[in-house]
Amino acid sequence: MTRLVSLLVALSLTWNAIAIAQTPPIATPAPAPLTAARSGFDVLKGIWIRPDGGYTIVIRSVAENGQLDATYFNPNQLPFAKALASREGSVLRAAFELRAGGYDGSTYELTYDPASDRLKGAYYQAVAKQKFEVYFTRKQAAQ
Repeated sequence: MTRLVSLLVALSLTWNAIAIAQTPPIATPAPAPLTAARSGFDVLKGIWIRPDGGYTIVIRSVAENGQLDATYFNPNQLPFAKALASREGSVLRAAFELRAGGYDGSTYELTYDPASDRLKGAYYQAVAKQKFEVYFTRKQAAQ
């Protein structure tokens, strides 16, 4: 009787091994490509005003790699030499560099605060070599 039980157990294990070996692997879907909307960058689009002087940043669009299509106004229009969004964990950052109109490397290093819907951070005025804490409020969301 023990031989019969041993034989049945061996056959059962063999059949299970064959069934497992013949089962096709489960396909896992490829991760969806990172898009501006999925990364949360789209929240940056819009018109942002710095209340302490009326300085304005207009962010028209955000590429998948974080590249911002953005312009600065003080009050005249100035192009950004660099404008880039990035994410560090749950923190959404926006970095801008000006090289035109006497700004010569001045930068904004900002983070998005969802609770207040503001961009907050530091402005480095390269010519004067001074750093200022600043924030921008949303005047209008991008259309």
